[in-house]
Amino acid sequence: MIRYRPAPDVQERVRELAGSLGLGHVDPDRVICLRSEGSRSPRALARIYGLPRVWQRALGLAPMYVIEVISERFDALGEEERDRVLIHELLHIPRGFGGGLRGHKAINRRAVDRLYSLLRSKGGAGSR
Repeated sequence: MIRYRPAPDVQERVRELAGSLGLGHVDPDRVICLRSEGSRSPRALARIYGLPRVWQRALGLAPMYVIEVISERFDALGEEERDRVLIHELLHIPRGFGGGLRGHKAINRRAVDRLYSLLRSKGGAGSR
Protein backbone atom coordinates (compact mmCIF):
# COMPACT_ATOMS: atom_id res chain seq x y z
CA MET A 1 0.00 0.00 0.00
CA ILE A 2 1.28 3.46 -0.86
CA ARG A 3 1.68 5.85 2.05
CA TYR A 4 1.70 9.64 1.55
CA ARG A 5 3.06 12.36 3.78
CA PRO A 6 3.70 16.08 3.35
CA ALA A 7 7.01 17.02 1.73
CA PRO A 8 7.81 20.52 3.05
CA ASP A 9 11.35 20.39 1.62
CA VAL A 10 9.99 19.69 -1.86
CA GLN A 11 7.25 22.30 -1.38
CA GLU A 12 9.87 24.95 -0.61
CA ARG A 13 12.04 23.91 -3.56
CA VAL A 14 9.04 24.09 -5.93
CA ARG A 15 8.38 27.61 -4.65
CA GLU A 16 12.03 28.57 -5.26
CA LEU A 17 12.14 26.97 -8.72
CA ALA A 18 8.90 28.61 -9.89
CA GLY A 19 10.24 32.00 -8.81
CA SER A 20 13.77 31.59 -10.14
CA LEU A 21 12.65 30.23 -13.51
CA GLY A 22 10.02 32.88 -14.15
CA LEU A 23 7.13 30.42 -14.09
CA GLY A 24 4.72 33.16 -13.11
CA HIS A 25 1.72 31.10 -14.15
CA VAL A 26 2.51 28.58 -11.39
CA ASP A 27 0.92 29.52 -8.07
CA PRO A 28 3.08 27.65 -5.52
CA ASP A 29 0.34 28.07 -2.91
CA ARG A 30 -1.87 25.83 -5.05
CA VAL A 31 0.77 23.18 -5.74
CA ILE A 32 0.82 20.60 -2.94
CA CYS A 33 3.90 18.42 -2.60
CA LEU A 34 3.71 14.94 -1.12
CA ARG A 35 6.27 12.20 -0.57
CA SER A 36 5.10 8.65 -1.15
CA GLU A 37 6.49 5.31 -0.06
CA GLY A 38 5.54 1.91 -1.38
CA SER A 39 5.01 2.65 -5.07
CA ARG A 40 5.29 -0.34 -7.38
CA SER A 41 6.24 1.82 -10.35
CA PRO A 42 9.61 0.55 -11.55
CA ARG A 43 10.80 3.84 -13.10
CA ALA A 44 8.82 6.85 -11.91
CA LEU A 45 10.69 9.37 -9.77
CA ALA A 46 7.74 11.75 -9.40
CA ARG A 47 4.24 12.32 -10.70
CA ILE A 48 1.97 15.31 -11.06
CA TYR A 49 -1.81 15.36 -10.75
CA GLY A 50 -4.20 18.14 -11.71
CA LEU A 51 -7.59 18.70 -10.14
CA PRO A 52 -10.05 18.30 -13.02
CA ARG A 53 -12.49 21.12 -13.66
CA VAL A 54 -15.51 18.96 -12.74
CA TRP A 55 -14.03 18.35 -9.26
CA GLN A 56 -13.14 22.03 -8.91
CA ARG A 57 -16.77 22.93 -9.61
CA ALA A 58 -18.25 20.17 -7.45
CA LEU A 59 -16.06 20.99 -4.44
CA GLY A 60 -15.95 24.76 -4.93
CA LEU A 61 -12.16 24.76 -5.22
CA ALA A 62 -9.71 26.71 -7.32
CA PRO A 63 -7.41 24.80 -9.68
CA MET A 64 -4.75 22.84 -7.80
CA TYR A 65 -1.92 20.46 -8.53
CA VAL A 66 -0.20 17.75 -6.53
CA ILE A 67 3.41 16.79 -7.08
CA GLU A 68 4.18 13.38 -5.64
CA VAL A 69 7.84 12.44 -5.23
CA ILE A 70 8.48 8.73 -4.87
CA SER A 71 10.71 8.55 -1.83
CA GLU A 72 12.53 5.34 -2.70
CA ARG A 73 13.92 6.86 -5.91
CA PHE A 74 13.65 10.65 -5.61
CA ASP A 75 15.37 10.87 -2.22
CA ALA A 76 18.36 8.89 -3.54
CA LEU A 77 19.06 11.50 -6.24
CA GLY A 78 21.57 14.31 -5.96
CA GLU A 79 20.41 17.92 -5.84
CA GLU A 80 20.86 18.51 -9.58
CA GLU A 81 18.73 15.53 -10.57
CA ARG A 82 16.08 16.40 -7.98
CA ASP A 83 15.85 19.90 -9.46
CA ARG A 84 15.60 18.45 -12.96
CA VAL A 85 12.79 16.12 -11.87
CA LEU A 86 10.87 18.99 -10.24
CA ILE A 87 11.40 21.21 -13.29
CA HIS A 88 10.01 18.40 -15.44
CA GLU A 89 6.91 18.14 -13.25
CA LEU A 90 6.40 21.93 -13.23
CA LEU A 91 6.53 21.94 -17.03
CA HIS A 92 3.41 19.77 -17.03
CA ILE A 93 1.43 22.73 -15.60
CA PRO A 94 -0.09 24.71 -18.49
CA ARG A 95 0.10 28.49 -18.66
CA GLY A 96 -3.62 28.72 -17.89
CA PHE A 97 -3.14 26.94 -14.53
CA GLY A 98 -6.64 25.55 -14.89
CA GLY A 99 -6.20 22.05 -13.49
CA GLY A 100 -5.21 20.29 -16.71
CA LEU A 101 -1.81 18.91 -17.61
CA ARG A 102 0.51 19.34 -20.57
CA GLY A 103 1.62 16.14 -22.27
CA HIS A 104 5.16 14.94 -22.88
CA LYS A 105 5.33 16.31 -26.43
CA ALA A 106 6.35 19.74 -25.13
CA ILE A 107 8.23 18.38 -22.12
CA ASN A 108 11.50 16.78 -23.01
CA ARG A 109 15.12 16.66 -21.92
CA ARG A 110 15.95 19.77 -23.97
CA ALA A 111 13.25 21.87 -22.25
CA VAL A 112 14.40 20.69 -18.81
CA ASP A 113 18.07 21.31 -19.69
CA ARG A 114 17.25 24.82 -20.89
CA LEU A 115 15.51 25.73 -17.65
CA TYR A 116 18.16 24.04 -15.52
CA SER A 117 20.85 26.08 -17.33
CA LEU A 118 18.84 29.22 -16.63
CA LEU A 119 18.62 28.22 -12.97
CA ARG A 120 22.39 27.70 -12.79
CA SER A 121 23.08 31.03 -14.49
CA LYS A 122 20.98 32.76 -11.85
CA GLY A 123 22.80 30.93 -9.06
CA GLY A 124 19.64 29.08 -8.05
CA ALA A 125 21.01 25.55 -8.47
CA GLY A 126 21.89 23.71 -5.31
CA SER A 127 20.53 26.49 -3.09
CA ARG A 128 19.03 24.16 -0.53
